[in-house]
Amino acid sequence: MDPSQSYNQPPVAYDSSEKSVMLQPAANPPVYQNNSAGYPPSFASSSVQGSYPGQSVVTVQPAVFVSAAPLANPMPEYTCYSIFTLICCCLPLGTAALVYSLSTRSANHSGHLELAKKNSETARNLNHAAVVVGIILIVLMFLYEFLWNNKNTYP
Repeated sequence: MDPSQSYNQPPVAYDSSEKSVMLQPAANPPVYQNNSAGYPPSFASSSVQGSYPGQSVVTVQPAVFVSAAPLANPMPEYTCYSIFTLICCCLPLGTAALVYSLSTRSANHSGHLELAKKNSETARNLNHAAVVVGIILIVLMFLYEFLWNNKNTYP
């Protein structure tokens, strides 16, 4: 770059001879050898489709996919218990218990024993807490209605 030229100056006239060098054909590429990069020579057979004479055959092994099987002894899901506590006892705790019970089902089907065990215990504990909260709320509601509400509606 010429320091006498500034970025706000127009460029000098374009020399077209520089471009003509780039358009010249390059030298031919080197001839490939039969055994390149230290690979052993392959044994060409007539049973391989698409192989050409003098071309090495590459064999690729198929990918192996490992999938987990469902657990032999699945953890309890507590799905029905969760639906009961959701409807009858305590809606927030029952909803959380239902989420954990469905997560337990998913972990059982995918073979994750530790996750299934943790989710099953959490669902059971949330269900027990929902039943206790529901019973306490029902008892408080009856006590308020019959004992602490001093309105006499009968003559």
